[in-house]
Amino acid sequence: MTGRVPLSVLDLAPISSGSTAGQALRNTVDLARRAEAAGYRRYWLAEHHLTTGVAGVAPALLIQLVAAATERIRVGAGAVQLGHRTALSVVEEFGVLDALHPGRIDLGLGRSGFRAPRPGTPAPAAPPAVRPTEPRYTPEGLLIPAPYDFSSLIGSPLFARYTGLVQFPGSEPVEYGEQLDTILALLRGDHRTPQGIEAHAVPGEGADLEVWVLGSSAGVSAETAGALGLPFAANYHVSPATVLEAVAAYRKAFRPSARLTEPYVLVSADVVVAEDDETARHLASPYGLWVHSIRSGQGAIPFPTPEEAAAHPWTDGQRALVEDRIRTQFAGSSRTVVERLEVLRQATGADELLVTTITHDHRDRVRSFDLLAEAWQRG
Repeated sequence: MTGRVPLSVLDLAPISSGSTAGQALRNTVDLARRAEAAGYRRYWLAEHHLTTGVAGVAPALLIQLVAAATERIRVGAGAVQLGHRTALSVVEEFGVLDALHPGRIDLGLGRSGFRAPRPGTPAPAAPPAVRPTEPRYTPEGLLIPAPYDFSSLIGSPLFARYTGLVQFPGSEPVEYGEQLDTILALLRGDHRTPQGIEAHAVPGEGADLEVWVLGSSAGVSAETAGALGLPFAANYHVSPATVLEAVAAYRKAFRPSARLTEPYVLVSADVVVAEDDETARHLASPYGLWVHSIRSGQGAIPFPTPEEAAAHPWTDGQRALVEDRIRTQFAGSSRTVVERLEVLRQATGADELLVTTITHDHRDRVRSFDLLAEAWQRG
């Protein structure tokens, strides 16, 4: 990409209604090849569990699939969920990937959305400022909606399935910053157990990985990324209300490291690009129903067709549940979406943008990425 900040891709390996997980994974390989040809900088695979609409459940496996099918594009996790993993398992998995594809692998680290606190852990500190309860616009024109309360998912069927199957019964989660310290020490090769015993991860030790931290708010993730001098990815597409808080907290906490001398921020956005605004809005119209399936606690459903979405009998409460995500999705012609992405970049000071796109038809999804890359390169 030239003339602007780099663009990268986030892929959930979505399953469309009437399709299969196998087809979704084949679509991922096809899209990755197209993204490399179009000039995107990196291709990240997300991690989701226990849903019928997403095949991206194992980032390391999908990274191997994509890296083997491409030649130059960086491939990584966006992100590995540390709430149910050990530091050693992560380093070994990504050590294998680096050994096979040296210098091309990104290790994105995130906290599980259903991570239970360690017994005796004090309650998190209050947010740095009172959040607005009404949508607002930044001076650049970026919409910052009212915050969505993710605590409503606690007690949902998805939460019950998740905690019962993803985490070991009776296990105690390790503090996030401690996990990151251990991962970095294992990669450097200077890890010591509490008893002073050396521990070496092979493959893993000395791996040429780009380590990233992903976060949605001004909390532990942003502060830890800054304190460790790591690059930070903030989620406008998941939590648009808190993206500015997250970026500000990261920059405030940043300390130079061997990796970075100054903060480096990547910001995500959900987009759909087509030949004109009307077509793009039509292709994007199932997005609200899909987001509702997640926020209502079901887990992501197979992505509907526009016709299936149009037939859904919406209630006012259902629309309110997803309004922030619908209003912050960038759907339009390449000119429209480029303008809105540039507003996002200006408002957040992003050094790079991460784009995710879901449409029912894979061909429309590929076309969206192609159109965006062409317009972005024109500057």
